[in-house]
Amino acid sequence: MFQASLLDDTDERGPRPLSDARRTRLSGGAWVDVLPGWIPGADALFERLLETVPWRAERRHMYDRVVDVPRLLAFYDEGEPLPDPVLDEAKSALDDHYASELKEPFRTAGLCLYRDGRDSVAWHGDRIGRGASEDTMVAILSVGTPRSLLLRPRGGGATVRHELGHGDLIVMGGSCQRTWEHAIPKSARVTGPRISVQFRPRGVR
Repeated sequence: MFQASLLDDTDERGPRPLSDARRTRLSGGAWVDVLPGWIPGADALFERLLETVPWRAERRHMYDRVVDVPRLLAFYDEGEPLPDPVLDEAKSALDDHYASELKEPFRTAGLCLYRDGRDSVAWHGDRIGRGASEDTMVAILSVGTPRSLLLRPRGGGATVRHELGHGDLIVMGGSCQRTWEHAIPKSARVTGPRISVQFRPRGVR
């Protein structure tokens, strides 16, 4: 069962200033910006997304068999209306703040619903398309029960952990998708659901 944050009891709307984000430089030209509590009212946003997004289950080939993807998914392509006005405000704020570095707007939004600690995503980088050869950015807004997002250098190395939920933001930039990997591991301690919203530029998956 989802448990609301005691810090999220607010009528304030709209994202907080991205100038408050803390940047951490990683190896190989990668970096991450992290801003806890970026979206006020994030628990209410979580409830709206849970109810209104047309979540779907997927199955994928893995080795010699077809398996269930351990999370529910939704995708909003370029030009499609996002499912909540707060996400439009979030995308606009990201576009404005990162314009000088990214030099293009964020175009798509992929949503994942992690129903409980059994749902997960394996180690990967967003290297389908331009992310395989170009520096880019992926901005992830997390609402709902916090989950661990892990980062490690591609090929192995020390792991960096961020606990993300209740409106927290992480932006992975520079070479992060090429030279680092990220994952949401399974957890026996987590029982509540989490939704992540991944904003990406055109041609990055």
